[in-house]
Amino acid sequence: MNRRTFLASSAATATAAASLKLAAAATVPLPGETGDPLPVPASEQLPLGPLAGSRYPDPHIESLDKRFKGSPGTGAVERVATGFRWAEGPAYFRAGRYLIFSDIPNNRQMRLTEDDNHLSVFRSPSYNSNGNTVDRQGRLLSCQHAGRRVVRTEFDGTMTIVADSYNGKKLNSPNDLVVASDDSIWFTDPSYGIGGNYEGLQAPQEQATHNVYRVDAKSGEVKMVVDDFTQPNGLAFSPDEKKLYIIDSGITHGGPAHIRVFDVDVGAGKLTNSKVFAEGFAPGFTDGMRVDVEGSVWTSMGWGDPKEDGVRCYASNGDLIGKIHLPETCANLTFGGLLHNRLYMCASTSVYALYVNTQGAAFP
Repeated sequence: MNRRTFLASSAATATAAASLKLAAAATVPLPGETGDPLPVPASEQLPLGPLAGSRYPDPHIESLDKRFKGSPGTGAVERVATGFRWAEGPAYFRAGRYLIFSDIPNNRQMRLTEDDNHLSVFRSPSYNSNGNTVDRQGRLLSCQHAGRRVVRTEFDGTMTIVADSYNGKKLNSPNDLVVASDDSIWFTDPSYGIGGNYEGLQAPQEQATHNVYRVDAKSGEVKMVVDDFTQPNGLAFSPDEKKLYIIDSGITHGGPAHIRVFDVDVGAGKLTNSKVFAEGFAPGFTDGMRVDVEGSVWTSMGWGDPKEDGVRCYASNGDLIGKIHLPETCANLTFGGLLHNRLYMCASTSVYALYVNTQGAAFP
């Protein structure tokens, strides 16, 4: 090969390589909305600490039944962090004593340490993460609207895709998730994250329905477990894992606003005997929930009467037994603290906390 032929061949190879690099770069998805938080002067921020008018007993905690364990007595609702556009998906890490939660429109995950209440950015961009939880090994699991996937953050900081498709088609926009005792991952997949470019990326829906899925811990198989929700949202197991509660926030799309409960076979990934567990939320609705060790269901409330913003608590038989009143629409909640007796509530622009007289049932 002479010099001219060699140079021509090298140039063609370089051009082909560059084309491959460009083609590969073009397939990388956008990370979602990257809106920056507006700087708010300290003097104008919502005040942290107990809410205005708090005293013992705290009037923000409304007991409707003696079964309600909303307060240990000498405790009140506190605002522990503020300055977000839409706070969601809290998950508490006992080993580090910190809370991870999503600020969806600002495309970031936040970290709040419990010992000194220090707030920092955990991940940005977060692909408009929504729901978060902790698996049995202590790793972060997240639902990403913009990525249309469920991911796991490994101990070295890398992310592993747990699920991003079903039957060869992209998921809608995974919203919330829980982990069972057999390490299977259960998550909801409404369409909120693909409906616009504010909390995700607008995109066509590929799944015919809005489903709830189970990911097998050993095989990684993604299995659809129910497909008749308008917009499946928060979900939680009963303490014995014989029941699975799932929220339908379908009122946003002409459907119901209620919580359904199913009998569940965790190992087989099978749900049966569906019935409405709680309703009567309209014009507002609930979004996320957790269950305590006694089987009571704690669920967020908002979007309707401002006097109902906050959290409702239902006994395991469906009786409404108590309320926690917040000054903002509440999206989601979790039990935290080393003893799982501190309720963290993500509510619009702020995160609130309350020590309660019970413990969350989730592990770790």
